[in-house]
Amino acid sequence: MKVSVWDTYVKRENGKLMHFDILVPNKLNDEQIILNFGTTYLESKTFKTERISSKICKFCHIEQATDAIINDIKNKGFSIIEMENCD
Repeated sequence: MKVSVWDTYVKRENGKLMHFDILVPNKLNDEQIILNFGTTYLESKTFKTERISSKICKFCHIEQATDAIINDIKNKGFSIIEMENCD
């Protein structure tokens, strides 16, 4: 499965900058749906963040999905790769 990678940066309440990728099936290009996936992910955190928007969440590239990413997408419609300051 090929997935689109959306590079995302969100400021936390403590001023740190979170960096994570939102991965979705490559045929999904509805930006609002992708931003909603990001919001769902952020709501799972124990700390507050700024709201996700198209200014801080941008399409980056397409790549081949791993089995773990495919399972995430099958179960919730998206997958997240945490890069920096996500916990």
